[in-house]
Formats: sequence, C-alpha cells, structure tokens
Amino acid sequence: MSEPVDYIGHMNESIQSLLKDALRISLRHPSMALYILRTMLRQRKAARRRARWDGCGIHVPPFLIASITSRCNLHCKGCFARAHQRPIASEMTLDRWLAILDEARDLGVSFILLAGGEPLLRRDILDATRRFPEIVFPVFTNGLLLDDALIAQFREQKNVIPVMSLEGYSEETDGRRGVGVYDQLKRLISRMNGGLFFGVSLTVTRLNFETVTGEEFIKGLLEAGCSLFFFVEYVPVKEGTEDWVPTPEQRARLLGLVHSFRSRLPGLFIAFPGDEAEMGGCLAAGRGFAHISPEGDLEPCPFAPYSDTSLTGARLREGLQSGLLRTIRDNHEMLSETGGGCALWQNRDWLRSLAGSSAGHRGAGAEKP
Repeated sequence: MSEPVDYIGHMNESIQSLLKDALRISLRHPSMALYILRTMLRQRKAARRRARWDGCGIHVPPFLIASITSRCNLHCKGCFARAHQRPIASEMTLDRWLAILDEARDLGVSFILLAGGEPLLRRDILDATRRFPEIVFPVFTNGLLLDDALIAQFREQKNVIPVMSLEGYSEETDGRRGVGVYDQLKRLISRMNGGLFFGVSLTVTRLNFETVTGEEFIKGLLEAGCSLFFFVEYVPVKEGTEDWVPTPEQRARLLGLVHSFRSRLPGLFIAFPGDEAEMGGCLAAGRGFAHISPEGDLEPCPFAPYSDTSLTGARLREGLQSGLLRTIRDNHEMLSETGGGCALWQNRDWLRSLAGSSAGHRGAGAEKP
C-alpha cells in the first residue's frame, strides 16, 4: 500500500477533528470545554513544532506510548506486558522520565499514553504530569488502584485522562482479569461520573466481539459518564494465542461500527489498529508513535520489544532517528494493513531479522512476539 502524499497533514487534521468532537460532547461541563479549547490551540502549536523539526530532517511523531512500570497488581490472561516481563530494578527514575517528557514537549509531541504494567503504581510520574499542561496523558489502567485522592487529582488536572480496561460484562472481564474485577470497576465508574473526562479500553477478541461492540453495552457506559472508547484488537503475545484474534469479518465490522458510533453517539471512538488504514498503514516506529519501555528502551511498538537505543543515555530526538526505527519507516511497504490486524505481528520474522542484524539490539531476555 502506498503512503498518502500528506499523511502527516492527515494525522494533524485527525487530531483536531478528535478534539472538536471532544469539545462537542463536553459542552455540558464548562471547565472541561474550556480546557479542550485551550488544548486545540496547544496542539496546533505542537504540530508547527513537529513541522519545523521535520524540516531539519528529524521526524517527530505526535504520539508516544510510555510504559512507566512493568509491575502490576493483576495477572490478566494474554497480557503482552507480562509476556515481555522486564526486571523491576532497571525501571527508569523519575528524574530521567522528567527529562524525556521535557524534551517531548520541546519536540512537539502532543499525546503521551501512560501504560505498564499498571501505571498507577508510579504515582510519582502521575504527579509530575502537572508540569506539562501542553501534553495530553491518557492513563491506561486496570482501575483497581484509583482512590478518592487520584480521582480528585484527575478532576483538577484535566490533561490526565484515566482509561480503564474492560473486556465486556462480568463474565468476560472477570474471566480474563480475575473474580470481582468487573463489580469493582462498575462501582468506580459510578464515582467518576459528573464532570470528569474518562474512558475505557476494550480489548476486542474473537470471543467477546459481540459484547464489546454491542450498542447496549456502549450506551450503558455512556449513561455512566464514559466519554472515550478505545477498541484495541487483541495482538498475540506469542505463537499459539492466535485463536483470540478477531476474524477478518469481525475486523471489517468493527470499523463500520466505530464509524457508526461516531456519527450517532456522544462519545469519542478510536479503533486500533483499524484506524491506521486511513493513515496509510502501521504508524509504529516513530511514523505516528513509538514506545518507551520501563527501562528506557525506545521501541517500534509495545508489541515489538526491539531496540537499538536506550533513552537512559541518549536524547529522545536521537532515538527517534535510530537505525532500527529508520529502517522500519523506510520499508513501510512491509507494514501494509491490507490484510487487517497488526502489521508488526504479521511481519514478526522480518522484525526479528532487523533486530538480529542490529549491533545495538537491546531486546535480550524479552519474549519476542
């Protein structure tokens, strides 16, 4: 699949369109609406910064995914973070994360998705995000560590958006995450309703597809105050787990349903990796986003734990131009989305060969996809 002539411009337009939809659904809450208006202006400035760096030969993606810890309080089935388990002792310090966030702001990064492990185990980093109002920080959490103090912090600090993981109703959620998790999340969501912008991350598998894409399920969450919905297709963490992956027919239906929800329902709906098709295919390796591991390795994607650059000793802008990421971007035709699903997983043998030929490969000890 050939790349659109102006895919960067298309990404910038998509970000602004997403924020316009966020403004529309937030008009009932004046303080949130005012924050989103300010965010729209800040994101235009960030896009101009990225364009200036691009003119200097340095491509800066608008998104980063930062796995700030490998620790977690749950043992979910099929978890990619646990499959790629990292040594806790090597997690980056708060000071190093602050330096990376500071540089990301200067480069024009618009969104940094905080993940893990369980990111709420690193409250020091969550507290530090108040220093960066120009960046939006969705926090992908299992939700069980959210307490009244954190909820109050999120109400005040509107650039940090809690996004809780659900697999459907109690049968699906408890089946993957543990008995009683669904009821705890249901109680938590009821406490968050009323002026707090929050979302859910729905892992879409072959088995729970009908539940998580069902209009009754979505409307129930909307009525509970949820505003943001991530539909994330399950990506296998190792060979032998492919039977969870949505079928091609389900993938096609998912994109149609998401477009329908966007046109009819008062929420923000994002499909991953499905929405990448509109951008000319996979956005990993710094094309649209890159991943920072808990110990500071800059990787193409959370599902591709390969790196030739550690941000413990290199600047972010240097890492984004690393040989590994450049090679992946320069061979973008290898990551065509024509077959649907995760292009990195489909081309894992090619990624392994790249990592094996990279003298600075830093993936030793991680379980490869």
